[in-house]
Amino acid sequence: MLFKELAALAKEIASTSSRLKKVELVAKLIRSLPREEAYKVLLILTGRVFPPSDPRELNVSWNTLLKVISELADVEWKGVDVGEVVENALARRKRRQTTLLERPLTVEEVYSHLEALAEATGQGSRAKRESVLRSLFSRAEPIEAWLLANAIVRETRLGLSEGLLIDAIAKAFGLSREVVERASMVMGSPYHVVREGVDLTPRVFRPLRPMLAQTANSVEEALKEFGRAAVEYKLDGVRVQVHVSGDRVRLFSRRLSEVTGSVSEVVEALKSLNLKEAILEGEIIAEREGRPLPFQVLMRRFRRVNFSQELVEQIPLKLYLFDLLYYGRSYLDEPYLKRRETLEGLVRPSVQIVPSLVTDDLEEARRFMKEALAKGHEGVMVKRLNSPYVPGVRGRHWLKVKEVHTLDLVIVAAERGYGRRHKWYSDYYLAARTQDGEFLVVGKTFKGLTDKEFEWMTKRLEELALERRGKLIRVKPEIVVEVAFNEIQRSPKYKSGFALRFARIVRIREDKSPEEADTIDRLKEMYGMKGYVGRGSAGSLHEKI
Repeated sequence: MLFKELAALAKEIASTSSRLKKVELVAKLIRSLPREEAYKVLLILTGRVFPPSDPRELNVSWNTLLKVISELADVEWKGVDVGEVVENALARRKRRQTTLLERPLTVEEVYSHLEALAEATGQGSRAKRESVLRSLFSRAEPIEAWLLANAIVRETRLGLSEGLLIDAIAKAFGLSREVVERASMVMGSPYHVVREGVDLTPRVFRPLRPMLAQTANSVEEALKEFGRAAVEYKLDGVRVQVHVSGDRVRLFSRRLSEVTGSVSEVVEALKSLNLKEAILEGEIIAEREGRPLPFQVLMRRFRRVNFSQELVEQIPLKLYLFDLLYYGRSYLDEPYLKRRETLEGLVRPSVQIVPSLVTDDLEEARRFMKEALAKGHEGVMVKRLNSPYVPGVRGRHWLKVKEVHTLDLVIVAAERGYGRRHKWYSDYYLAARTQDGEFLVVGKTFKGLTDKEFEWMTKRLEELALERRGKLIRVKPEIVVEVAFNEIQRSPKYKSGFALRFARIVRIREDKSPEEADTIDRLKEMYGMKGYVGRGSAGSLHEKI
């Protein structure tokens, strides 16, 4: 497929507000291409370039892109769409010289160049990336440059949410939406369904989407809903999916990124299990003398691939398992209690299992939660005994109960602070997710981070920048933070209609993806809970982003 044809289709998709029309256009595109090419096309159109489980990154900042485009044409910043800025710049350049041997760009050729960007590492990598970008954009027509630039900065703005992709794939292949959605969760993404076809069985070393929990305000509320249930410690660590085949072990984060190289002592413990083929799930915490270390301490170790023995001794890691997804066959549809019992028989005593209590006695459950809190954990998970494991779904089979109520939100913009904080982006606009994947601001905060974290956050925001306006920077919605707050209020100042009162960041959640952020629907639900949230007006809030 010619890349110009794909760009023209992308313009058509962008120009329609009809979801049904978008589904129809994408389905027709999928049907018209070989599976491998359709896979790459969807990755480009959605601005991902690589699927969630692929660790490669383009590592191209807006500044790098701007530098290359400025060499080819005069750039005028008008509007906030990076692609339009690049498209307009190349449309104004002098007619470029072409040769008889120069061929139009194809999708395969563009994707090959994007892979080359990701593979440019080490000394001289910046120059290599600039050379690849120069090669691409010097040949690109303005409309091609528009799609290419937006794909590189992951802001294609086509409205192609994952739910829409699932609908389009189902329509393209004549399948039910339920089957395609289930396959997408088990295979890790809808892109894999396009490339490989429907597969509803977990495969070792192919990570699947983790099952997610909803929130209950108390153990009493959870037991009232479930009756007799399992109550587990809720550990404040990094959730991992463990894939084992004999002495081969690989671990994946909840974002499906491989983290095996960061957790050497955990890998060694798992090798001793000598399981033929299994997929397990657990939580890694930093633990010393039987007590968990703070999450921020854990992330100091977890971010690294290269680390010293001294760091291993300072921040020792320990894995606690809590579920079994595959052991020679799929366990996804088995009830929780059977999965737990089978897991216990497989891994004890070599690897620890998250402490659990099965009860319908409220006082016993309360004592268990107090015990978890006293040992330094976050709270408890309450799980329905007959619940299946439903990949990627935030259902009410699992309920988390914590002492302090928090939301996982995404930073979409920031401002430089005042006084001592003037050198950092330290005031953050916090957004919740809509069902269509849009992020709407629900509050702003400058509280909760240390100076070192302000410094890290400023550097990361610069890398994600989409627009700068005075002290304000608008960024790609990538950074997830856990936010505590006093109450939720109605707000006419924000498009979401809600605002958090006294919001403060508890921790940066590098282990979570933006797709895992809490939704506007969750805020609406919490807003309606009596005795928990306020119903005042937030008149002093900043204008909407």
